[in-house]
Amino acid sequence: MSGPKSFLLTAELADYLVAHGSPPDAVQQGLIDRTAELGVVAGMQVAPEQGAFLTILTRAIGARRAIEVGTFTGYSALCIARGLPDDGELICCDVSEEWTAVGRTAWETAGVAKKIDLRIAPAVDTIKALGAGETFDLAFIDADKPNYRNYFEGLLPHIRTGGVLLVDNVLWGGNVINDEANDDNTVAIKAFNDYVAAEPRVEAVMLRSATASRCAARSRPRGSRIGWWA
Repeated sequence: MSGPKSFLLTAELADYLVAHGSPPDAVQQGLIDRTAELGVVAGMQVAPEQGAFLTILTRAIGARRAIEVGTFTGYSALCIARGLPDDGELICCDVSEEWTAVGRTAWETAGVAKKIDLRIAPAVDTIKALGAGETFDLAFIDADKPNYRNYFEGLLPHIRTGGVLLVDNVLWGGNVINDEANDDNTVAIKAFNDYVAAEPRVEAVMLRSATASRCAARSRPRGSRIGWWA
């Protein structure tokens, strides 16, 4: 196996990376700032470059319907919705009225609120309630880690062939290769990664982003899906 062609991202390189991509606009920056006021939980918000990637990927695959598990204050939802056509739909699954209310304001300001169907309930229940023939072009999972496999297995039958399923935090700060890390989240993510790597219905790749993501696509030859990022 060849050596890694990557390196750890410093704060300076992160700033450079964002500045030379599509930086947050006024609405996005306002949402970043408002989320920062919440304190330590603000760390759950996706990074600006991840948001830009979500918008570009949504457009690139021609997604019309998407679903997100774990909305928090709505930054990733804002970015996905912007990549959808005017008649597109994004279902957002979350359990917090308080945090998602922050996102609602930004969605309205950005003019994408009409595309977003926010469902406040445990995501496992929302996914189970989906119609048998209901399909999505793109899914994004960024929620409680012990339920990652449940979300993935629940969504997979609803992802169209060639569709994409993204999962955030799959390297978990490097703890996935730390034998001494045995907290519930790390154990769950390790098990989830092993499961997806062996799942024959998808083609999968891990991408080193701000928080590491996995991208899995439902492969066309075998009728599978793709998705996850690190």
